[in-house]
Order: sequence, then structure tokens, then C-alpha cells
Amino acid sequence: MKRLLIITGPTASGKTKLGVRLAQMFNGELISADSRQVYKLMDIGTGKDLPLPVPIWGLDLVKPDQEFSVADWFKVAQKKIFELWKKDKLPIIVGGTGFYLKALINGFDSLGVEPDYKLRRRLEKMSLGELQEKLSQVYSQRYEEMNQSDKNNPRRLIRAIEVVQTLKKKSGFKSIKADKLLLIGLKAQKKYLYQKIDQRVEKRIRAGSEKEVKGLLKKGYGWDLKAMTATGYKEWREYFKGEEDLKEVIQRWQFDEHNYLRRQLTFLKKMKLIKWFSIQKGGFEKQIVKLVKSWYD
Repeated sequence: MKRLLIITGPTASGKTKLGVRLAQMFNGELISADSRQVYKLMDIGTGKDLPLPVPIWGLDLVKPDQEFSVADWFKVAQKKIFELWKKDKLPIIVGGTGFYLKALINGFDSLGVEPDYKLRRRLEKMSLGELQEKLSQVYSQRYEEMNQSDKNNPRRLIRAIEVVQTLKKKSGFKSIKADKLLLIGLKAQKKYLYQKIDQRVEKRIRAGSEKEVKGLLKKGYGWDLKAMTATGYKEWREYFKGEEDLKEVIQRWQFDEHNYLRRQLTFLKKMKLIKWFSIQKGGFEKQIVKLVKSWYD
């Protein structure tokens, strides 16, 4: 049976730790859904918790000066999920990058597929019923997930067909259709998470974050790169220019992490399939293990 488990939540909520425990219990391996951890040489600032007692995929995929999109991550995750299913293992997605999870679960409009006007003109000649049948044939899961309004909207049906067919041509696309899907979300009060974030930033400073950023700059990776605008790196810019001291770097980093957390929460709250657990409640891990065991069996 093809099972897919997703563990998400805001930064500092303990997703990887929980993922490791569940992977050990249910013959699983982890796939990271963290847009900051795809970059090589960027370990401390992004918080790569390595080594782990179980395999984790999706880390160190590109150099800091290489482009990496949601579509790129989807291809990596898709390939690894199918590989794990073939080995009768449980893929466990861990991460809080909402766009990655949305692409995996809800469809592909977010993958940046350019319009195919030639295909659109052909599809526009089809009736509503023909469009519904077409999408059901090329990607039945996407059609089944649509609400009734979308199923009766020719424009949305055309876009869904366009995206799937474009991905098939470009990347050997296969739809990810799990027989059983479970989404677990970890949450806590913002004040509690802010404290955890602040402590984690200070820990990363002690671990050598400054040295890591200095090494990236020496290798020629400049501040204009997308990777260097990630939280944990952009905050050092004024420091290395001699315009701020270390205390100001720490404060800015902590503030930016707080802001990132709020954005994550706003995005993830819109994902209605998530079963939320508060990490501030005693025994929450036991409750999750019980849920996963029931779902897995």
C-alpha cells in the first residue's frame, strides 16, 4: 500500500525530531520540505540537524548560486517517494515550506508552468463534459480533489490539464497518488516558539554561523544571490560591511525568524487536511504515535 506521511508546522516546532522517531517506528525515511536546506555549504544558518539516525533526502541539492524552484523540489520529492514505495518504505515529508507542500498535495498551478496557448485553443473548443473527462484521464487525483465549482469551471479545468501535460513533457511527470495520506501539524503559542527561536539563533551563533557566512563570501557567493537572502544569512550583510555589531545581527536574525514563523502559520492554516497537535501539551508525541499506528495499520 502506498502511504505518505507529512509532518509540518512553523519553524522551531520539532518537525525533524518527530519525523526521526516515526521513521524508526514505521520503516520510513525522511524527505525535507525546507527551501533553505536545499543549498550546499549552508548548514548552520539553515539548521541542518545532521547526522540523523535515519536517511533524510532533499538536502544539499544545489550550490548557492544555482536557481531552485518549487518545481525542482517537486521533481526530487516525486522521484524519492516512488523509490521508497518500491522498497515498501514509508516516505515522511518533514518541513514548513508551504509552497512545497501545496505543490505536493493540491496540484500544480504553483509550479510556474508557462501558458501553452496552442493547447489552450484546442481545449477551448471542447465542451465542459469533455474537459472533465480529459482531466480525469490525464490526472484523476487532481480532478477528484476539485470542488464542484472548479469541476464546472472550464478555465480551471483547462489550466489543470495544461499544467499536467506540460510537466509530463518536460520531466516525465507522474502524479503522486498515495493510497493513504496523513498530514500532521505541530503548533504552539507564538510566545513559546519565539523563545525557542531566540535560543536556537544563539546556539547557531555559537556553532559558527559567522564563520560559515564568511566562507561563502570568500568563495564568491555575493549578497545578491537568492540563497544569501535567506533568513540566517541576509542578517550578516551590514555586519560584514562594518555597519553593525554582532548584537544587532542576533536581534535582526531573531526578529526575521519571528516574522517567518508568522508567515508560515498564515499559510499552513489554509491547509485544511492538517491534524494539529500542540507541542506544549504533555504526551502529544504519544498521541501522534497512536494516530500514525492506527493510520499505518
